[in-house]
Amino acid sequence: MTTIAANLQAVRERIAMGCAAAGRHADEVHLLAVSKTWPAPDLRELFSCGQSAFGESYVQEALPKQDQLADLALDWHFIGPLQSNKTRTVAERFAWVHSIERLKIAERLSAQRPPELPPLNVCLQVNVSGEASKSGCAPADLGDLAHAIAALPHLRLRGLMAIPEPTDDPQLQRSRFATLRGLRDELNAAGLQLDTLSMGMSHDLEAAIMEGASIVRIGTALFGERH
Repeated sequence: MTTIAANLQAVRERIAMGCAAAGRHADEVHLLAVSKTWPAPDLRELFSCGQSAFGESYVQEALPKQDQLADLALDWHFIGPLQSNKTRTVAERFAWVHSIERLKIAERLSAQRPPELPPLNVCLQVNVSGEASKSGCAPADLGDLAHAIAALPHLRLRGLMAIPEPTDDPQLQRSRFATLRGLRDELNAAGLQLDTLSMGMSHDLEAAIMEGASIVRIGTALFGERH
């Protein structure tokens, strides 16, 4: 078994154990392999082991990999900051965008989504830590933004995403994720139908699963440390 295959198996086991501890079914949590900075052959190897969803943060890096892997049935997620001049490419080449924090970006994605493709699945990024350096909309602004984006014709608002500040404190990890879950529940109570919480990475996926994560975004635990 190769290193990548062994890593994938280990991550799947962590997800299964985390779900068991949370009283959840393992199929409630989907693994998104964060493949930014890693070459196409590594993604191809993961696909051969059964992994089909990949997350990229940089459009110019993602496009050559998408072309090299066009023979595979891959599910491409954009998870990085998105600038206005990149929205058309993302609308045309990705199935998901996790990192929307402004209405203008969402409007451009909706207008530029090719009509022959299904609606683009989107998540709103929320700054649950309150850090000035973090991307994401403020929780106080979330309601208006979510309802405006849910009304756009070529997008499907699926849920919320967060990247809390790194910490080794399990209680603080869970607190940040619980905040995101609470915001999702408030939006659903207000009439939306959100089914996705994109939260949890290599160092805190268990805490995220305990608080209801439906997508965990894993890079280091699969591919190793970036150089």
